[in-house]
Amino acid sequence: MIQIRPFETQDTTSIVSLILHIQQVEFQVPITLADQPDLLEIPSFYQQKRGNFWVAVVEGEVVGTIALIDCGGSVGAIRKMFVKQDFRGKPYHIAQQLLDVLTQSAQQQGINALYLGTLERLQAAIRFYERNGFVLLPKGDLPQAFPIMEVDTHFFVKKL
Repeated sequence: MIQIRPFETQDTTSIVSLILHIQQVEFQVPITLADQPDLLEIPSFYQQKRGNFWVAVVEGEVVGTIALIDCGGSVGAIRKMFVKQDFRGKPYHIAQQLLDVLTQSAQQQGINALYLGTLERLQAAIRFYERNGFVLLPKGDLPQAFPIMEVDTHFFVKKL
């Protein structure tokens, strides 16, 4: 059974391991834990104001993550959307469940636009976002409060 729930402190090691493996080993993204200090400060970085950080757990194992940053006003940023390779797609639909939980939370809290950044090489992720109503956006059209990650090349928006 898949459980989607907010981050708890004991998830930190599993989250760091999952995300770094996907970034560095699967997709050869030149990024380290030192480049992402937010991963060691999830409560103070993500679980503030209307933001949150959710994990997908299967039989006690963290297999997916997603985070919402409250950028102020009616704007939210999606970060840290990762799903362990063995749990992607059918029959689990973990990415969809994570996105649905985040979107519902954002809507309930008055956020009416979600923005995200990703890399061109992550074509499956880009197709997933497009299927979910996200539209490609020029970097210059991002809201000033959007936290740009240096490695991101493609940016998307979805109006809620």
